[in-house]
Amino acid sequence: MILTNNPPDSNQDWDWAMWSVDAVQGELHYKRAQDSLRELVSNLDLTSQEQAGLESEIEDLANLLDKLEHSCVQLAAFGMVGRGKSSVLNALLGQPVFETGALHGVTRNAQTANWQLSQETLANTDQEILRVALPSIGESQIQFIDTPGIDEVHGETREALAVTVARQADLILFIIAGDITKVEYEALSLLRDSGKPMLLVFNKIDQYPDADREAIYRKIRDERVKQLLSPAEIVRVAAAPLEAVAVRRADGSRAIQRRLGTPQIEELKLKILEILHREGKSLVALNSMMYAGEVNEQLVQRKMAIRDESANQVIWKAVMTKAVAIALNPVTVLDLLTATVVDVVMILALSRLYGISMTQQGAVGLLQKIALSMGGIGASEVLATLGLSSIKGLLGLSAPATGGVTLAPYLSVAITQAGVAGVSTYAIGQVTKVYLANGASWGEDAPKTVVSRILASLDETSILNRIKGELAAKLGRTS
Repeated sequence: MILTNNPPDSNQDWDWAMWSVDAVQGELHYKRAQDSLRELVSNLDLTSQEQAGLESEIEDLANLLDKLEHSCVQLAAFGMVGRGKSSVLNALLGQPVFETGALHGVTRNAQTANWQLSQETLANTDQEILRVALPSIGESQIQFIDTPGIDEVHGETREALAVTVARQADLILFIIAGDITKVEYEALSLLRDSGKPMLLVFNKIDQYPDADREAIYRKIRDERVKQLLSPAEIVRVAAAPLEAVAVRRADGSRAIQRRLGTPQIEELKLKILEILHREGKSLVALNSMMYAGEVNEQLVQRKMAIRDESANQVIWKAVMTKAVAIALNPVTVLDLLTATVVDVVMILALSRLYGISMTQQGAVGLLQKIALSMGGIGASEVLATLGLSSIKGLLGLSAPATGGVTLAPYLSVAITQAGVAGVSTYAIGQVTKVYLANGASWGEDAPKTVVSRILASLDETSILNRIKGELAAKLGRTS
């Protein structure tokens, strides 16, 4: 009913024209949101390892897409215990689906109530919410979400609960039953920051004399929430009013009993219908895309963090492979060849990690470009390899003739040479990682600028000491 394309009952051509423009605009927003979310879900580009910590976020995106596919509008109710939150939802539904008085809104049997019910534990909290979906009308669906009383949970959990549910909801109902408390005001302010449409529902008005009820309403409207809500966003209801009824006792005397009366909920229904009729599909589309954007940002951050950690492991493995190979190899030509091969293999491994297709020739070309931009470190490695390899070779050859006396200097020179080579590979790896994480692009800056910025952030002494320490341990001595 709320999301169908039937025009409102109006005989005015102007009203019809304006409604048509809004309806078309809403449809365009909705279609654009559907297409964007489908593309986002189908192009997550996550490895099995990366998916292993992101299940709830991926599920959120899938649920959002399902919400758009089924034209689902979600209304979430917040309030303290005893404010009649469940009673308001039941009055809107016309059936006692939400059990009143229960700690977390436990529902009646799903089959007898004839609603689609689900109880869920919110991600990042231990709190449960109850979701009820009305039977579909055409292709549309309306869901009501009942939440724990905001005074049942401590501050941090309450904030997480409010933020999580508010992100998903298209319309928020905040239920009060009198003047607003500090806890209610803080929660209301937090929910207001979500930017979602909100109605403040003043429930149990039947329990106040007319003068008191009006005084409380004016105080709330003119003082308590003046900075948060407009008067049009405050609604008065009696979701489960108690009526005094005269009854006859067994002895024939008369007594007064209080019984459940007819809910006074029409004003709230009209407000909800007005909001959803006016903003319907545009509201759902906008809310879905805002939430999807937040979830996708979390996914990207987590994905890049995981890839960054894996990339650092690949880089350090290449560093130590190169260091060990050079330390143990006495031939200068083989030192230079080994250095190049290890760097190329590392670049190819990083490209696979970041999902960038790269050939061996491409890796060699990237290595050359990085090496030319590295300046000092690249030249140091070449000089160290040529100079120290010659010394290392002489010491290695003379070891038998000197009875092993030159073995200690040999290891010292080998570790120094390997350390310099390892620092170079570490720097090359970090530059490659940035290049690949940026989609095989240097971004707006030139390669030399990017390389210089990364080199400036590296602690060469710390890296060199770590290489020498691990290398000495591998070679069976301390540095």
